[in-house]
Order: sequence, then C-alpha cells, then structure tokens
Amino acid sequence: MSAPAKPVKQDTTAGEDSLVIDGKSYRSRLLVGTGKYDNFEQARDAIQASGAQIVTMAVRRTNLGQDDGPNLLDVISPKDYTYLPNTAGCYSAEDAVRTCRLARELLDGHDLVKLEVLGDEKTLYPDIAETMKAAETLIKEGFKIMVYTNDDPVAAKRLEDLGCVAVMPLAAPIGSGLGIRNPYNILTIVENANVPILVDAGVGTASDAAIAMELGCDGILMQTAIAGAQNPVLMASAMKKAVEAGREAYRAGRIPRKRFATASSPVDGAFF
Repeated sequence: MSAPAKPVKQDTTAGEDSLVIDGKSYRSRLLVGTGKYDNFEQARDAIQASGAQIVTMAVRRTNLGQDDGPNLLDVISPKDYTYLPNTAGCYSAEDAVRTCRLARELLDGHDLVKLEVLGDEKTLYPDIAETMKAAETLIKEGFKIMVYTNDDPVAAKRLEDLGCVAVMPLAAPIGSGLGIRNPYNILTIVENANVPILVDAGVGTASDAAIAMELGCDGILMQTAIAGAQNPVLMASAMKKAVEAGREAYRAGRIPRKRFATASSPVDGAFF
C-alpha cells in the first residue's frame, strides 16, 4: 500500500502547473534517458511519445562529438530539448567532476547536469559522501546540479542545502523496476524540500509513475522502464499519461482512507 500524499490546497482550476528547474519552466514532468535503445531512431521516437522536454545522457557512454561516429546531437537536437548530461558510471567525486567539465566543454558551456556518484557495482546505490564532495566542487564552478541520491531524507536535505537545484531520490535500485519501496521516505523528502524532488530509478511501469506523482513528487526521471519495454514507444506514451494523471490526482486532493464504507448515496434526505 502506498503512503498517503501530503495534504494540498484544493485546486479546482486548470491553470498553469509547470515544473520549474533553475528558473526555467517545463510543461512535462517526465524526464527520460537516451540510452539502452536499439538505435538512435528508436530513442527519438520514444522520447517524442513521452512528451519529455528534458533528456539525459551518460557522457561517458554517449557520443556528443567526442569521435566521428553516430552523434546523438544529430538525432535529438538540443534546440528541441534541454540536455541533462549525467555522470553515470562514476565511482568517485574526482571522476564525476571531470565528466561534468567534459560535458560543459562538449555542449558549449552548458551547466545543467545530473550528478550521480555510485558506491556499489551490484546495487548501484549512490556514495553519498562522494556525491556531496563532487556537488560542492561543481557548485563552486557554476554548475547547476540535479543530484541522484538514496531515499534518505537527511541526505536529501543536506544536498539541497549545498545548493543543488533539484534532488532526485531513488525509488528502488537503478533498472530494477521494483517501484517505490519506501513511499514514506519519499513523502518525507517531498515535505521537507524547497527545491524540486524527482524520483530517479526503480520505476517499472505506469502505475509506479502515478504513485510517485500522487505522493507529491515534482517529476520523474526514467530510462530502463521505457527502453527495456517490449514496445518502448508505447510504454513512453503510457508513462506520459501516468505522470499527468498522478499529478492531477495529487493536485485534486484524494479522499482519506477509511476502514469502513461511506455511502455514495446517503439515506438522509431520501424522498421515500
């Protein structure tokens, strides 16, 4: 059973509800990756179906102009999307910092990056000490950091306090598809935050995405759940709808859970 969402003021309008990261507004609250697809064309089609406006790519594994091979920039244009280069595969602060510097050089001064520093090859859990060390260095160098972390509310708050523009707790291990394992931890992180909170890692299907949004998360970043599906383009479309539905449900304010029934057609006031 998922945790109850934190109370929100009832919103009966269909007004603007944008995701704002580092002062820029986005209509879509779904962020997607560019790897693990059969080819760049499949990636392009899935990303279009997802409606995402921010796309992430592993700098150490994606050609952004480092060599003469197929280049992601030629298929998924930075004119159409906000690029979010990431430090996937880095196991030290030093490697992560070097990777972000390379990304900024390849992308003509682009300073919005996703920081992840891993601590274990089996679980791909983050090394929080190294993550904080890298974040401090990068923020001093003018980078805007969206940071991958575990679902620890204390660590999440400290990363926010360092100056990260968004905090991205895992729902479950990367690529596991297990869904949100600790909804109350995610809920606590959301309640304590003054920056966007985006679930990153562990989402497996559309219902997982909806639950994350119903908890009050500001967005979701996913890769394997889409690229690893039997039909990635169709799954991307499903995830788009799930994120939108979960966000609307959160804004609407769900009814409280009760142990016993409440009649939808009360006896009081009946004509006979």
